[in-house]
Amino acid sequence: MLISLVSNGQPLTPDRLELTAPWWSFTKTVLAATALSLVRDGLVGLDEPILDEPFTLRQLLRHEAGLADYGELAEYHTAVANNGAAWSADEMMQRLDGIKLRYQPGTSWRYSNVGYMFVARLIERVTDLALEDAVNRRALTPLGISSVCFATTRADLQETCLGSASNYDPAWVYHGLLVGPIAQAALFLDRLLAGHLLPKTLLQEMQTVRTLGGPILGRPWLTPGYGLGVMRSSIEGGLTLCGHTGSGPGSVVAVYRCSDGEASACCAVFQQGSDEGAVEAHVVRQLMTALRHAG
Repeated sequence: MLISLVSNGQPLTPDRLELTAPWWSFTKTVLAATALSLVRDGLVGLDEPILDEPFTLRQLLRHEAGLADYGELAEYHTAVANNGAAWSADEMMQRLDGIKLRYQPGTSWRYSNVGYMFVARLIERVTDLALEDAVNRRALTPLGISSVCFATTRADLQETCLGSASNYDPAWVYHGLLVGPIAQAALFLDRLLAGHLLPKTLLQEMQTVRTLGGPILGRPWLTPGYGLGVMRSSIEGGLTLCGHTGSGPGSVVAVYRCSDGEASACCAVFQQGSDEGAVEAHVVRQLMTALRHAG
């Protein structure tokens, strides 16, 4: 298990730069921050149809665009389990019938990696940059984040803490897969939610969620909801956490921040296995301890 903790903006655990890990779906939070920087600068509208499609950036970021997800394809799971090479994006969309909307945008909710593929494409088109360059220039570098990159080959993942255990093709993550020290993930989220990149109005938009029901069995969430690239929920004790959990073959990462009065804490945990609830519970314990000490 890898753990990184930030309290009141200050790292509490060493940044062991050599221990990099896949950020899995925490990448979505970084993509959302990048896209919202375009909104901040007036380069794209949050509620305007994008890419000649019937959905908006807000709907993509909040999984309300009506898009399906390739995770529902049995042949996708078979190919990943067999360490197969990723399909091209065009082939994936054809197998999924991905251009067919599953519901009218804005009327329902369905988690969709495909939606974030559209977000990545929008970022590239508006900035006229490769995705990695755009994310670095508009989100990572302004927040002082380094030693983070997109994994594009199997070898990139074998250089992480997964090591030789991973023969996964990162091209299966069609919106891109960031890898880096989890200390950098914790710092990114802490600085982002502390207001170091986006104006207060956009941060409020980012954390305005679609409520997704009540408590989830085996998870710490009491009122789970999804905002613009972030998960947000209250937990026992009256605190509210904001961040993202992600998982891939063989590992889970969870990165969350919470505040209690003037005190704040942010924690990132990476662990091999598949138990998201256990990793999230560990994050909660770390945050509660940090806030008690800060208070």
